Amino acid sequence: MEGELIVCPTCAQAHPPSERFCDACGMPLVHPDGAEQAVTERQRTARKIKPQYAEGPLVKVTRVTTQPEAEFIAGLLLEEGIPCLLRNAVAGYSPLIGAREVMVPESGAQAAREALTFQKR
Repeated sequence: MEGELIVCPTCAQAHPPSERFCDACGMPLVHPDGAEQAVTERQRTARKIKPQYAEGPLVKVTRVTTQPEAEFIAGLLLEEGIPCLLRNAVAGYSPLIGAREVMVPESGAQAAREALTFQKR
């Protein structure tokens, strides 16, 4: 069972493989041998999410007009550690056409709005 544990890269605390984040410091957990494990795209995405931004009901932070724009914003938010859901803004229409609402958990809403605010110079 010892070989199955994963560790925190910051504090070296061992955790069962079902855990994703360190209880002590919140860092994503890694395999202790440093060997590159086969990781799915879903697992890679989940490891980027900061747990403090993943709590509470979903709230709308912005609305975009195209799918590529929505996917760009989703990627931008993920790089900040903020999970999001892209929702069709108009019910009953094709999910590939029309406006999208970008929804994030309530705990990440302020950080998402700040990440999406572009400073004018």
